[in-house]
Amino acid sequence: MKKKLICPSILAADFSRLGDESRAALAAGADTIHFDVMDNHYVPNLTIGAMVCRSLRDAGITETIDVHLMTTPVDPLIESFADAGADYLSFHPDATDDVDKSLSFIKSKGVRCGLAVSPEVSLDVVEESLPQLDLLLMMSVHPGFGGQKFIPETLDKLRTARQMIDASGREIILQVDGGVTPDNIAGISATGVDAFVVGTALFGTSDYAATVAKLRAAIS
Repeated sequence: MKKKLICPSILAADFSRLGDESRAALAAGADTIHFDVMDNHYVPNLTIGAMVCRSLRDAGITETIDVHLMTTPVDPLIESFADAGADYLSFHPDATDDVDKSLSFIKSKGVRCGLAVSPEVSLDVVEESLPQLDLLLMMSVHPGFGGQKFIPETLDKLRTARQMIDASGREIILQVDGGVTPDNIAGISATGVDAFVVGTALFGTSDYAATVAKLRAAIS
């Protein structure tokens, strides 16, 4: 069985110590760093841009950085985040005029590509794009705000997404983002999820290593 990934979302970290927070999460056993990029247009919040990604790279973060764009348009930010050192870039299908073109643009920059699906959006919107994807990001909260509770109905949607990926025959990472905690991660993992974005459930604790250990124990 391939390793399941713990992906701390720096949206929940202490921004005055972002380099230290990122290094601490990785040292505690997390696998990647996750960016939640919001533009106060596609979603009603404003977070971080490509300069933050570059600053983490310049600070010595070499591990995978995956970037979730909750923005429109997406193509200008695809270029800036790719140039800043992102490894994965995901966007919402309705945030671009041409999904295939934006996916191809990500790949042309040497970055792995993904699509993100909000709770109210059908998986039908990504089915035709599966042959191009490296990652499918399923939102288990409504995009735009951190700290929300996991939407239980997402579990059935995750099972369907797993079936779609398996039927495609492609190595696509199934990632879930929103409300993941040590208490519910086992049930989420049972749907076939590969990667778990964890925000306040990690950065809101005093012992990152203990929290990561709890998460790993629950999905082992």
